[in-house]
This record gives sequence, structure tokens and C-alpha cells, in this order.
Amino acid sequence: MPTLIRLLVALLFLAGLAYGGMIALIAYVQPTPKEVTVRISTTDLLRASAPDNGPLSPLPSP
Repeated sequence: MPTLIRLLVALLFLAGLAYGGMIALIAYVQPTPKEVTVRISTTDLLRASAPDNGPLSPLPSP
């Protein structure tokens, strides 16, 4: 039983360190906004704007 209690205390201590680290990150680190540019190829743009011709099945729609 003492080994189980020692394990639980060690796990609680590690969880407390992780929690304290997260709080420290929230308190001391400020994110810097920056502009992001994403290149999209022309073929992807044309394929996305193409009209939808409906289902590819030759059967009539129900």
C-alpha cells in the first residue's frame, strides 16, 4: 500500500508541474500575430469554381 501511495503522490506532483507550466505559459508568453500567405495553384482554383454537373450516374434522379 505505501508503494501505491508513493506512486499516486509522484503522479500528482508531475501533474501539478505540468499544470503550473501551462499557467506560466499563459501568463508570460504573448503570441505575435503575423501575416500568412498560402499559394493555391490555378488548376485547384479552376476545379473548385467549375459548375456542378450533378451526379455522375446516368440514372435519373429520384
